[in-house]
Amino acid sequence: MKSALTILLLFVTVTLKLYAQSPEKMSYQAIIRSQNNDLVANSRISLRVIVHQGSAAGTIVYQETHSATTNNNGLVSLEIGTGNITTGTFSAIAWEKGPYFIETQVDVSGGANYNIMGTTQLLSVPYALHAKTAERLVGTATTTPRAAIIPFTSSRNITTTDVNNTIECTATSTLTLTSNFTSMLTGDTINLEAHNGAVLTIQASSGVTINYTASGSAKFTSAAGNVRFGFLRKTGANSYIISGQ
Repeated sequence: MKSALTILLLFVTVTLKLYAQSPEKMSYQAIIRSQNNDLVANSRISLRVIVHQGSAAGTIVYQETHSATTNNNGLVSLEIGTGNITTGTFSAIAWEKGPYFIETQVDVSGGANYNIMGTTQLLSVPYALHAKTAERLVGTATTTPRAAIIPFTSSRNITTTDVNNTIECTATSTLTLTSNFTSMLTGDTINLEAHNGAVLTIQASSGVTINYTASGSAKFTSAAGNVRFGFLRKTGANSYIISGQ
């Protein structure tokens, strides 16, 4: 007689639970039926969950086991990421490097003689976990990026720290745009300020253009008690546009 313990996977749902902190688990549900299509109801079973990277048979990046009980409808529920870990760390999975697939194996007798239920590709749901990666890169949602104020009181060449920040000139000085300054990319900007009678000069060195003029220059002359504002934007390898002079 054929064993009645052969498992047919009818459906699998994977639902991400969101918490105030970065989520470290996913809800998983499956209905389990025997070979003759009867529900495996109110039974203690064992499940093994395997996360593959790249394909259904790809590298195993995470594996865990669970002991769970099906309900009257043969439904088993568990949380991936909270089982007995045998391979990897769930919180260390690089979700941005998918695709990922979940393989589920089961032993309806509650032991360790697992049979494969099926393999399901994870689509958009787990990639909410990738928000953790974005948070590490740019900070939390409550962090607002701010331009730094760079004091400018003596003449010098442009430097990396000037890029996307504000030059605050409080003593007459010249900022020189040097040739092949690769720390500033096309589209990057610098805010320019001349304060309280100071004159800020932006000078292009040989091979550099300002407002389409080779070796050109721009001046921001402030009056006492006032501020003169300008804006510098890189438009090419050795070209810049300046406004506000």
